[in-house]
Amino acid sequence: MDRGWPTALGLAGGLALDALLADPRRGHPVAAFGALAARAEQRVYRDSRPAGAGYALALTGGSAALGLALSRPLRRPGGLAAMTAVATWAVVGGTTLRREAATMHRLLADDDLEAARQRLSHLCGRDASELDPAGLARATVESVAENTSDAVVGPLFWGAVAGVPGLLAYRAINTLDAMVGHRSERYGRFGWAAARLDDFANLGPSRLTAGLTTLLAPTVGGRRSAAWRAWRRDGGKHPSPNAGPVEAAFAGALGRTLGGELSYSGRVESRPLLGDGPAPSIDDIPRAAQLSARVALAAGGLVVAVPPLVRKLR
Repeated sequence: MDRGWPTALGLAGGLALDALLADPRRGHPVAAFGALAARAEQRVYRDSRPAGAGYALALTGGSAALGLALSRPLRRPGGLAAMTAVATWAVVGGTTLRREAATMHRLLADDDLEAARQRLSHLCGRDASELDPAGLARATVESVAENTSDAVVGPLFWGAVAGVPGLLAYRAINTLDAMVGHRSERYGRFGWAAARLDDFANLGPSRLTAGLTTLLAPTVGGRRSAAWRAWRRDGGKHPSPNAGPVEAAFAGALGRTLGGELSYSGRVESRPLLGDGPAPSIDDIPRAAQLSARVALAAGGLVVAVPPLVRKLR
């Protein structure tokens, strides 16, 4: 069976399900994977890279194997398309991302600063206890940018490359990076492999996200030249090789400057400045969410159309 068009149809169907249903409030498969990964960490944790590598590879490989087991026996194109759609819906989070941004915008517009600080944890792990409205607006815009790649374009990219196994493996890698991939005394060595896997998995998706952001900058009142300039000039300054291009392109597209001081788990970091113009304001949050939605739609169109075309031209 040619798996090209059923996979493409399933990816489109999964995006449609995400638009209609967003993430399930209970029993989310990613949350279940996170709970499994946490239990596994308790059993195998050692302050060493080999232990962390075994942990990351076992969980990622297990996720890919599950995807293969679910999809390989499907002989009918409709069955594969349906399975791909369900898997895509399970791992894509674009609608929830935009809803969280809208909630942050509403809370900040209502001057409910304490609620906005608490709500930021739904978007990122940085310490919000001391952030003012401008800091919360900046954190929201940066999180929308980075998660457009991580929660939408990345899964679609790997779904197009490797079908259901690619979808599940990518989400496993991204989840493990969020859990153990950050630099800290506990995870500096154990989380090294998870972080490097995430870097590799996002090389393609992040550049695709930055490219689409650049092309779509005029749809939110920006300029392609400004997005391109910020991406090329500032993308490499960021400590993350993949978040940098995406956040820089968003900064340029919105005509704003991202970066600066932030705090994670009591550790203060000074991030390089990305883009030109003033810092983001509350009103830039809906613009960032609109840009994210358009990038997601464009990425969906690409991953649906390109793989079957490539197979046809072979």
